[in-house]
Amino acid sequence: MKFSIVLEDEILEGKTTDVYFLRTEEVLRRKGINPTVVAEVITTRRGWAVLAGLEEVAQLLEGKNVDVYAMPEGTIFFPYEPVLRIEGPYLEFARYETPLLGLICHESGIATKAARIKKAAGDVPVISFGTRRQHPALAAMIERCAYLGGMDGVSCVVGAERIGLKATGTMPHALMICFGEEREKEAWRAFDEVVAKDVPRICLCDTYYDEKKESIMAAEALGDSLRAVRLDTPASRKGDFRRIIEEVRWELDIRGYKNVGIFISGGIDEEEVIALRDIVAGFGVGTSVANARCIDFALDLIEREGEPCAKRGKRGGKKQVYRRKGVIEEGKDEIRLATEAPPKDMEPLLKPMMLKGKINEDFSFSLEEARGRMLEQLKSVNL
Repeated sequence: MKFSIVLEDEILEGKTTDVYFLRTEEVLRRKGINPTVVAEVITTRRGWAVLAGLEEVAQLLEGKNVDVYAMPEGTIFFPYEPVLRIEGPYLEFARYETPLLGLICHESGIATKAARIKKAAGDVPVISFGTRRQHPALAAMIERCAYLGGMDGVSCVVGAERIGLKATGTMPHALMICFGEEREKEAWRAFDEVVAKDVPRICLCDTYYDEKKESIMAAEALGDSLRAVRLDTPASRKGDFRRIIEEVRWELDIRGYKNVGIFISGGIDEEEVIALRDIVAGFGVGTSVANARCIDFALDLIEREGEPCAKRGKRGGKKQVYRRKGVIEEGKDEIRLATEAPPKDMEPLLKPMMLKGKINEDFSFSLEEARGRMLEQLKSVNL
C-alpha cells in the first residue's frame, strides 16, 4: 500500500476499533452474556456545535440488529444533549464505538468551526482552503463538512466533485514565480487569456513587491476583467494587516478601481474575520477549519435490559430532546425520558435513522438540506 490509509472493508469489519472492545467481545461471548442495551452519544463541551457524519455512521451500522435515533444532520445542538442513540444487543455494535465516534467527532468539529467562521463573516463569502492541512485521503470529507458548515465554496477538486460543486480558487505564488520577477503583469495576463472565462479573475498580489504596488499593477494589467486582488500576507511580514488592506483599498479607489475587491487568506480565523469583514470582499480559510478541534463526544451505555445503568457522571435512562420551533438557545431545549409525555409545543429532535439495521428512507442525508438547516439555525446563535 502506497499511502498510510485504512481501507473501507477494514472499517466495516471493525478493525479500526480499540483493542479492548475485541477483548470485551471475547469475554462476553465466552460467558454467554449479550444484554440488550441503550447507548447514547453526548458531549460536555461548552457552547453550541453542528452535528455531522451521520451518513457514514449509517453505512457503518447498516445490517446490524440495532435501532438508531439521531438528530438530523446539520442540527445545532448543545452540551449534554444526546445527539444519537443506539438500541440493541451490545455485541451487535460493541467494536464500532471507536469508528463511530471518530466519524462524528471529526466531522462535527469541522462543520462547527466552519459555521463559526461563517457566522463571523456574515454576508462576506468564505472559501475553504484547508485540505492541504490534512491527509489527502480526508479531502472529500473535509470539504463536505466545510460546506455543510456554511462555507460558500471549496478549493479541492475531488472534494468539490463529491458534493456536486465546482472547485473555487485563485492562483498560487508558484504561477507568479514560474514567470519570474518583473514579469507579474505577463503572468496575470496569461491567466486571463488561458483560464475559462467563468472563473473570476482574482490576482495574487504579494509575491515579490509591496501589496499596494502589485495590486495597482494587476489592476492596470487586467482592467475591467479584474474581479479582485488576493493578499496572502503571512505572519512573518511585519505590519498591521488591516492597515495594509486599507492602504490597498485607498490606492485602488483613487485610480478608479472601486469595483475591484480585496480577497484575503493566510492564517485566517474567527478573530481576523471579525476584524476585517467590513473591508474585504472574501476570505480564504484553511487551517482553522480543516484542523478544527474535534467535538469530544462520548458513547455511554445508559440502559441495560430496560433498566437504568449509567456510570458515574452520566444520567441513566433512554432520553429524548425537545425543542420549540425556531428557538435555538442553550438551556431552552428540554431533555426528558423517552417514556415521558413530550412537553407542550415542542418537537422531538431524535428521529429514527435506522430500524433493525435498515436505514430509514424518511431520514434525510441530503447535504443541501443539512446545510440549509444549519444556516437557518445559525441566525439564532451567538459566537
